[in-house]
Amino acid sequence: TPDASGWRSSERYAHVADMTASDVAWEWLRRNESYDRDFQALSDNESELGALTDRIGSGGGCDFPVDPMQAPPEARVIWLPQEDTSAIVLAAPPDIPSASADPQPTIDAAIGVDAGGETHLVFDLGNGQRVALVRPSATRPAKPLGAFIPLGLEGFDRLESVARLLAALHGRAIPPDTRVTRQQRARLCRMLQAFDGHRAGATQQEIAQVVFRIGSLGRDDWQASSARHATKALLRDARAMIVGGYRALLRHRRQF
Repeated sequence: TPDASGWRSSERYAHVADMTASDVAWEWLRRNESYDRDFQALSDNESELGALTDRIGSGGGCDFPVDPMQAPPEARVIWLPQEDTSAIVLAAPPDIPSASADPQPTIDAAIGVDAGGETHLVFDLGNGQRVALVRPSATRPAKPLGAFIPLGLEGFDRLESVARLLAALHGRAIPPDTRVTRQQRARLCRMLQAFDGHRAGATQQEIAQVVFRIGSLGRDDWQASSARHATKALLRDARAMIVGGYRALLRHRRQF
């Protein structure tokens, strides 16, 4: 798990405001001690590579293990497509005649992993956003590809992701990724800082003094303080995020 000794510096967490949803989710998973133990076991015992990789995938939600000491954006995590509803599944489209003679755009990705007959890619859209792509490994780069959009509610998420990909490929303004709002990012930043303070052995009042910038309080004043209840809520929600709540960051919260 990442070093928590510098938790008192709010600047250390300011980058969360500009992170992708994938990167914010990774900040939580890499603080999960079970994931950390599984990754270390994977690193130490390659004979159990398959079993541990499967366990990390099913437990953590990412297809391929990533060192928890790697911070985003350097850590390019490939999430399972069923967890990350912005992931785009590519395939050869039906043979439908088209009047368009536009050439097939080239998709070059710095990160790519082949597994199970599929190639998993992390494509940089060019504006700080990235999108995960999954395509058959046997697909030739020059062969036209189409995006598979399920007709369930998650199809809306994937449509938004396809719109961002198309904008990047054709040089147009790229729509923002709206899965995590600015208000949510601000609270997630405080949650990360509070939890790192807890990991570093700080008391709840010490955490409140740093996160909410309050002075030292006596016992009775602290017990009645709104900052105490806000700190408890930050730690409660941080623990929930670490044990799996981060998966919700990878999809929209849609109400119909």
